[in-house]
Amino acid sequence: MTDPARFGSQARFLLAGSEKISVTPASLWVDATPFTVSVILRRKTAIDTASLGTAAGRLTREQFAAQHGPRDTSVKLVKAFAKEFGLNASLASGAGRRTVRLTGAPEAMQRAFGVTLGQTVLGDKTCRVREGAVFLPEVLIGHVEAVLGLDNRPQATFHARARRKRKGVLAPRDGSGDGDGGFTPVQVAQLYGFPAGATADGQTVGILALAGGYRTEDLVAYFGSLELPVPSVTAVSVGGAVNSPSTAGSEDRELMMDIEVCAAVAPGVKIVVYFAPNTDDGFADAISTAVHDTVNRPGVLSISWGGPESSWTAQSVAALDGACQAAAALGVTITAASGDLGSSDGPLARGPDQVDFPASSPHVLACGGTTLTTDGATILDEVVWNGLDNGLGASGGGVSAMFPLPSWQSGAQVPAAKTPGGGRGVPDVCGHSDIQFGYAIRVDGVDMTMGGTSAVAPLWAGLIALANKHNGGTAGFINPTLYSAAGVNAFRDITVGNNGSFTAGPGWDACTGLGSPVGAAVIALLAPVTAALG
Repeated sequence: MTDPARFGSQARFLLAGSEKISVTPASLWVDATPFTVSVILRRKTAIDTASLGTAAGRLTREQFAAQHGPRDTSVKLVKAFAKEFGLNASLASGAGRRTVRLTGAPEAMQRAFGVTLGQTVLGDKTCRVREGAVFLPEVLIGHVEAVLGLDNRPQATFHARARRKRKGVLAPRDGSGDGDGGFTPVQVAQLYGFPAGATADGQTVGILALAGGYRTEDLVAYFGSLELPVPSVTAVSVGGAVNSPSTAGSEDRELMMDIEVCAAVAPGVKIVVYFAPNTDDGFADAISTAVHDTVNRPGVLSISWGGPESSWTAQSVAALDGACQAAAALGVTITAASGDLGSSDGPLARGPDQVDFPASSPHVLACGGTTLTTDGATILDEVVWNGLDNGLGASGGGVSAMFPLPSWQSGAQVPAAKTPGGGRGVPDVCGHSDIQFGYAIRVDGVDMTMGGTSAVAPLWAGLIALANKHNGGTAGFINPTLYSAAGVNAFRDITVGNNGSFTAGPGWDACTGLGSPVGAAVIALLAPVTAALG
């Protein structure tokens, strides 16, 4: 047997899925400042994903740690490996977490993982980059699932779109106006039949933020204008990232829309913002931190960031999806924006049509977008959001190239995948997102109209928080229930419009999923699957 005490003398093997594409121009990395990487270990036993969404698939935290945490042998091997190469090692806090963080100098990292680090400027940031694969000593193969953080180039983009308003924060869009105003989130909730007077007291929604920040004074002004209580907002630092508000044109607009939409449609909800670096490591760490947070215990996590599937390495997809599987097992619902650039998913995509990840994970609720036309509190029309001809975005959607068709989507008539192993249809649900007639939001003292599928993820997160309050627990992984025959009356079926390559029609479609919510019906539908938070 290979002696694990001498990792440096062992044969090296490629860590499957770790290959990174080249970035040019790049020069050798010269900064000697120590940094941290995350080594994601394999589980003791894999999660039975077929049981997720059922009583049998719902676990307590103790059960989850015992069944699906890392093997002690794996932790010991990685710590010994780190010691040999002069790296400090620590296991991430939280029962059942599989992340061992290694910290050390760049030179030690290069020797430990068989990589060459370079640097390049992307946007306004000098990034540490690598090309090719990570190589591990023979004895670690089979114990390690991913090594994230060697490369810290930006991984994701936020899916909010905004335009400044010429009118006040409460200006409505009623179907006959000039489109300069936006709906308040309260008006959207009323249109979608969220129960009048319902609250989410005692419920917690997590929001993932890969940049930007919020200002308490904006929240006070905004919720005061809506005559709603100002929500409690707590910031949690992941990987050293902190609340950093700047200007209305920055990433602040994404976070402020997430907070304001969610807390306005679910009055009384507590918001916890998980600030993390915009890297594949930071993204995965933020989801895992939120899911395993036993202090704040969010029952729902809203994600408005992502990128085309081809922009991710297979190992980073496995790490993020693994965290989403853990959420499903522990009773945490994840809502994710499906993207704002239609079926192509934008210029970063490599290929004609792609879906956005993590929305394409079969363990999250993918949220697409529509355009509402109303007369007062009545919906006159609702169609697929598509402003691509005017450069205003469109609902992301299509068929995953990475995830197979889930069993609960088998009757949805999802178009056939174009790649082996693909097939998961995106999105699952939808809601109003059109930037032209979007949401009235306040950001850094500026009132603006915002839209995008970024608004739909917190809208659905707020609805699920209301359901959790009403039903006395957490709904957890709700996709199988939504796709069941009982879910038909819980949606407004969107049958008109397209997002580029896909066209809406009766039933599920790759533009708007099952449809937009009938709020009270969704809450009633989720009652049988509600249970205590894991």
